[in-house]
Amino acid sequence: MNIETQKPMKSPILNDVDPTETAEWLESLDYVLQSKGPERVQQLLAALDESAHRNGVELPFTAATPYFNTISRERQPAYPGNRELERRIKSFVRWNAMAMVTRANRDPSAPGGHISSFASSATLYEVALNHFIRGRGSCTETCGHEGDQVYFQGHVSPGMYARAYLEGRLTEEHLNNFRRELSPGGGLSSYPHPWLMPDFWEFPTVSMGLAPIMAIYQARFNRYLTDRGIRDLSGKRVWAFLGDGECDEPETLGAITLASREQLDNLTFVINCNLQRLDGPVRGNGKIIQELEGAFRGAGWNVIKVIWGDDWDPLLAKDEQGLLARRMLEVVDGQYQKYTVSDGKYIREHFFGKYPQLLELVENYSDDKLGRMRRGGHDPEKVYAAMQAACHCQGRPTVILAKTIKGYGLGEGGEGRNVTHNQKKLNEMELREFRSRFGIPISDEKVAEAPFYKPPEDSPEMVYLRERRAALGGPAPSRCVNPVSTPMPRMADYAKTMVKMVSRGPGKEMSTTMGFVRLLGDLLRDPQIGKLLVPIVPDESRTFGMEGLFRQIGIYAHAGQHYEPVDSDQIAFYKEAKDGQLLEEGITEAGAMSSFIAAGTAYSSHGVNMIPMFIYYSMFGFQRIGDLVWAAADARTKGFMLGGTAGRTTLNGEGLQHQDGHSLVNAIAFPTVRAYDPAYAYETAVIVFEGLKRMYEDNETAIYYITLENENYSMPEMPSGCEEGIIRGMYRVSTVDPNGKGDPNGKGNPSDKGGQQGTTDKAIRVQLFGSGPILRESLRAQQILAEQYGMGSDVWSITSYTQLRREAQECDRWNMLHPDKTARQSYLQKQVAGIEGPFIGATDYLRTLAEQISPWVSGGLFALGTDGLGRSESRESLRRHFEVDAECITVAALYQLSQRGQYASSQVAQAIQDLDIDPEKQSALYA
Repeated sequence: MNIETQKPMKSPILNDVDPTETAEWLESLDYVLQSKGPERVQQLLAALDESAHRNGVELPFTAATPYFNTISRERQPAYPGNRELERRIKSFVRWNAMAMVTRANRDPSAPGGHISSFASSATLYEVALNHFIRGRGSCTETCGHEGDQVYFQGHVSPGMYARAYLEGRLTEEHLNNFRRELSPGGGLSSYPHPWLMPDFWEFPTVSMGLAPIMAIYQARFNRYLTDRGIRDLSGKRVWAFLGDGECDEPETLGAITLASREQLDNLTFVINCNLQRLDGPVRGNGKIIQELEGAFRGAGWNVIKVIWGDDWDPLLAKDEQGLLARRMLEVVDGQYQKYTVSDGKYIREHFFGKYPQLLELVENYSDDKLGRMRRGGHDPEKVYAAMQAACHCQGRPTVILAKTIKGYGLGEGGEGRNVTHNQKKLNEMELREFRSRFGIPISDEKVAEAPFYKPPEDSPEMVYLRERRAALGGPAPSRCVNPVSTPMPRMADYAKTMVKMVSRGPGKEMSTTMGFVRLLGDLLRDPQIGKLLVPIVPDESRTFGMEGLFRQIGIYAHAGQHYEPVDSDQIAFYKEAKDGQLLEEGITEAGAMSSFIAAGTAYSSHGVNMIPMFIYYSMFGFQRIGDLVWAAADARTKGFMLGGTAGRTTLNGEGLQHQDGHSLVNAIAFPTVRAYDPAYAYETAVIVFEGLKRMYEDNETAIYYITLENENYSMPEMPSGCEEGIIRGMYRVSTVDPNGKGDPNGKGNPSDKGGQQGTTDKAIRVQLFGSGPILRESLRAQQILAEQYGMGSDVWSITSYTQLRREAQECDRWNMLHPDKTARQSYLQKQVAGIEGPFIGATDYLRTLAEQISPWVSGGLFALGTDGLGRSESRESLRRHFEVDAECITVAALYQLSQRGQYASSQVAQAIQDLDIDPEKQSALYA
């Protein structure tokens, strides 16, 4: 532009007291921009801003830019693709997605489906899939792991299936079986589910809000693998497609500062801003795009707005006074939605009509043209420019805010209306309109059937479609299913470690947490798998006694450590390093769980078995982040979740909000979670080594949840032959006869399969089931029964009630379906065969945890547990309060004997008095 010959600019400020001066300032700014570039403009504006503040001028704060496209028409790159062929392909995809959902919903028993989300975002996906998103290749032995990782918005699954149908990846039968996965010939899952479609979907995303936070930590984990020299993922990009309404979920925006702090320029968010959620506008009285821009810019992201299509460019070029920009900013989103369903006459009157100058701008525009002017998210050239800019941005993540219309193309039945989200099918008239609008070659006679359409294989559209995906490395979405097997060490290789996990004399007691930390420290030194371990902690390393790992393996920080830590003079000082191994996530269980998912799916994403060990306060696991645990299971994540300070009575003094009496009960609902409550350090070790072999050598998909406590007590040596029992859920640890003789020290005969021992009085023998730290209370109850009441008993360590129940249920199912075959017996049934009981199960968790196995125990199981709210008290007081201490276990055993007619009720009442138990105390269940 020739500044000297440029005509004077008019002031864009209404009621400007000195328009000439304003124009001169703007001309000077334009001169600097043209002659010295945008960097110099930024320097000058920053200097002016600082000077104004220094002189007491309060400038209005805004984190948002004007309400038009970030990338001007002059800065748009040339579009590299064939616009006409891409338009045709997009139309075919649109039609097939709509037809799939419409056909599925014609059956009165149809399981549903949605059209409108993909209808609004089709251009976003098609541009990305034609030009940006890289596939995995052929997924050979090297697994083609160089492709991008994409978090597709859950509700757009019909569009991805429709495209895969054109690509030949899915058949018409698949499309007919949308949301009918159990149908013969195979079906399609409702939303992205890697568990249900393991070679297609990579990430589960329809639980809104989870995809964004998972994407952020995935991008960071990719950097982690690169910085540690495990996999070079510097060329891999993470894409997350989400909706504007989804941004109301706390997880969506909760971690965006991490992305900028870690300079994750390998991450791009694409937010489909159709301004509408299920019931109405996302921000009826506001502007969601501006709001999101402020949030992301404030967090340090590169923000690109794609608001207006190219129809608006000539008008914006003529808007010398800035009135159009002003009007665009004035109108709230609710009114924009009204414009969507209104004709051009209404738009002329209510949008442009506020200012006479705006009416002059569009005086040569017909009402029909005004009604058809596109929003930016439906303009391929605008979308392409934004995505290209995102891919070239360095040093920070990018978010693209693309304005669209929900239900775009669905006609009067759904386009832009409040009912659009629930739009599931179109009538014949709407089908005809859709067909004609997008030029689908289907006859009037056939259109009512909503048939699928696929061009001939040699058509220009199909050739182009295949060429574009081939150029980008293959189809997307896709997930690699090739097994990745890594030899794992055995416990026999860690004899010295097992010695360190045994208490050697008074004062050498330890917690199961400390036992695990000692094991972890040695595993990290293992030359075979040490580098593959990913310890993850949400700001609790010191609580769990893990501060020694700071110096041993370092805390991962992409930027390294640019300060001297305050504890630099200590052995376990806080050490951050670019190649650090420990992920110290700060106070965010959700972020830590997202890292767990990224690490636990590295075998499918990157072809390497990373081994996450996520250690956290058990209280904040399945309760606070249960939805992310579900996502982990759906994503086929592998790894260890270690619930530290577990149990309702072991974390004394902390109160109800920190006392976990329910995580093991919550874990029952997660099919891939194998939950254990070990009492001794050797039990923990057995479970860890078994999990390593099962998950990373045998390629089983599972998450091992292991509770860890902070209560110090004597840790015995591992008795021989107990490994199978620990893994399967139970083994006998102590047998005592009525005279108090036997083996009460945790060295029973685990190979014994049950039956009576140490007494000739088979009628009076009690079976005590203990778990975690409450096992010790069961052992103490065993001594009370023998010494004060002359009764023999067996004590069993129940490491997993859930694993026992699952196997028992599976046997029951097999027996039901094979009535003519010899009945199977579960491990639990074999262990208790021939034992009359009674059986008393005591845990530090809700009673229902132990009650799971009652149907398979002779006479049933009487459960004691910690139902109710926690208290800030000592362990002894808490266990009496919840009635899980040795004395209460003793009374429960005597009571059960009295119910069987083997002990007098009066003697039970006397025992309650002798053991100093208050029978009138209010139950903890309601207290």
